[in-house]
Parts: sequence; structure tokens; C-alpha cells
Amino acid sequence: MQASLKKKIIETCDEKIAKKGPNVGLSFYAFFANKNDDPVLLMAAAEWWIKTHRLDHFEKAVKIKEMVLSDK
Repeated sequence: MQASLKKKIIETCDEKIAKKGPNVGLSFYAFFANKNDDPVLLMAAAEWWIKTHRLDHFEKAVKIKEMVLSDK
């Protein structure tokens, strides 16, 4: 996983958890603005989420953060 994507995911998870608590769910779209300003990074996130880990559309932010932190 690219360092920039890893950083973005961790920051977003931290923000969502701080605002809504540890049970907050999110999708990989949460890491991007409503406009498609970085399609390569978006596709990398989608591949990691869908193809590599076969995650559901919404997952707990704490789970995603733990996965990213442990992903080598």
C-alpha cells in the first residue's frame, strides 16, 4: 500500500472515530473528496478493500485502521 494512501486512511479513521465513536462504519469512498481528483489512489484503495481483503461495503473504522497498521 502506498504511504500516502495509508496515511489518508489512518487520518480519516481517526477523524471519524473521534467524531462518532468506535462503532462508526465507513466505506473506502470516505477517504476521498466527492470529486474524483485522484483516480489512481482511489483505485488502489478500492483494490485493497474489495479485491485484496473482500470487505463489505461498510466496515468499522477501528477494524480498517488496525488492518492498515498491520499491513506490510
